[in-house]
Amino acid sequence: MEETFFQKLQRVKLSDFMHVFPFLLAVPVSAVYRLFRKDLWLVCDNKNEARDNGYWFFKYLREQHPEQDCVYAISRRSPDRRKVKDLGRVVSYGSLRHWILYLTARANISSQKGGKPNAALCYILEVKGILKNIRVFLQHGVIKDDMDWLHYENTKMRMFVTSTEREYRFLCEKFGYPEGYIVKTGLCRFDNLQSFTVNKNQLLLMPTWRSWISTPTSASKEIEDVSDFRSTKYFRAWNSFLKSPELDRILRDNGLTLIFYPHRDMQKYLSCFEKGSDRIKMASWPESDVQTLLKESAYLITDFSSIAMDFAYMNKRLMYYQFDYDDFRKGQYAEGYFDYEKDGFGRVCYTLESALEEIKTAVSEDLAQPDEYSERSKAFFDLRDDKNCERTYNAVRELVTNGEKKRHRGTKN
Repeated sequence: MEETFFQKLQRVKLSDFMHVFPFLLAVPVSAVYRLFRKDLWLVCDNKNEARDNGYWFFKYLREQHPEQDCVYAISRRSPDRRKVKDLGRVVSYGSLRHWILYLTARANISSQKGGKPNAALCYILEVKGILKNIRVFLQHGVIKDDMDWLHYENTKMRMFVTSTEREYRFLCEKFGYPEGYIVKTGLCRFDNLQSFTVNKNQLLLMPTWRSWISTPTSASKEIEDVSDFRSTKYFRAWNSFLKSPELDRILRDNGLTLIFYPHRDMQKYLSCFEKGSDRIKMASWPESDVQTLLKESAYLITDFSSIAMDFAYMNKRLMYYQFDYDDFRKGQYAEGYFDYEKDGFGRVCYTLESALEEIKTAVSEDLAQPDEYSERSKAFFDLRDDKNCERTYNAVRELVTNGEKKRHRGTKN
């Protein structure tokens, strides 16, 4: 759902305006910093985490290229701060020093579009062409939908990482980036999916977010009334699933455990959900790690989440439960190149009854991946190795080096 300027403005907070002051203080300081740190790479994920492509890229840099000047931005209160600090230097997200390093860095590298000291202010600086630094988008997942907020006119990012040939071609055709700005190197976190141990009795339920619910604006009412979360279609569908007596029987009769871990933007509602079985575990952030859950689980139930791509990459069985398909397309992401019925890596279910029936079928088949979906996975992921971080590093290194050469040529002319 494309938002109007007024609707976007509703997401801006007073704290966003306050960031003008550290930005202005950082400008002259960064000019001096650049004299001494001419090849600084600033890396991050979400401000509270070090668990996504940014973390794995930073880890690769510290272990394989310790000569590279790099800093990881993370919240001072993040539970992941210590593990990153053990690897290298960190800076507190949104601090004055973060602003200084952001303006100093030759390359700002993040798995999040909003991976910067302040997303609102930096949007103006970057998209309006005020800031000319190199911005690399490591991505948060494999893109399958048409996300207008990631189109070039809304990001002006210099490098956009993709992982598959179909994704790469779709972005080149639809997202408006100049030639050479989109690269196919693979998601850095895929390097950590090459080996794993599966708990054959563990199922994972991991639905994605709904933008009109997690961050309501005046546009939300075009989808549904979100004033009471418990009245939303999202809550009613997943709560009914969790409370289903049939689900309890399936889990109990087969000695299975189901982990329920909603998207981080929906975690604030976790306590609202009820469970109808003592074999269901409610998993919360930060105690639970997404990649760990994906690697150890034998079966995945999701809706539209791109984490299904990670699961399919490991060639494990999954199911899509899409009870609000039309609302999702209207309120969140428009259709892209990926058709769940034709291209998906598991059965697509639209009702609670069909979803429970699919789980029973999967359990009766020992949760084995059917050949049809296994073949789709093999055909879709044309990059399957532990070189994703290496390819990404080489692409960034080439971009930075070529940019420096052009700058010098411009100075001589």
